[in-house]
Amino acid sequence: MNDAAQIWVDADACPVVIKEILFRAAERARVMVTLVANQHLRTPPSRFIRAIQVPAGFDVADNEIVQRVAAGDLVMTQDIPLAALVIARGALAINPRGLMYTPETIAQQLSMRNFMDELRGSGVDTGGPSAFHPRDRQAFANQLDQWLARRPGS
Repeated sequence: MNDAAQIWVDADACPVVIKEILFRAAERARVMVTLVANQHLRTPPSRFIRAIQVPAGFDVADNEIVQRVAAGDLVMTQDIPLAALVIARGALAINPRGLMYTPETIAQQLSMRNFMDELRGSGVDTGGPSAFHPRDRQAFANQLDQWLARRPGS
């Protein structure tokens, strides 16, 4: 394997449509995509796609990603605290709706997440996330293409 940046996927809650986009990108761009989850994952046969199954437990998959991620890598996650940890290691993170977490934006995202957690903890119904739409899929694909075009070591 070369030293080109790769993609790590917090796969336990990753939408299937996003995995499919990542699988196609792995082949097209010849980029290593690694899915990490605490359950068995089916992946297409490819030398660019692999899955790592970790034991069940709180943040076990997140910790595996943080240990393995390198500067310049991209992490696909909906978990804002995980995004903050990988950004601290020099990587970037993206959520399935195409929001790119960067060193410039992560502090605000983390503050908003913590604020919403406090509201929910005090009994306020904050509602859930909006439904996943085709525009979210397109936003993700666009951000992924931009990262692939400028990824380190490619």
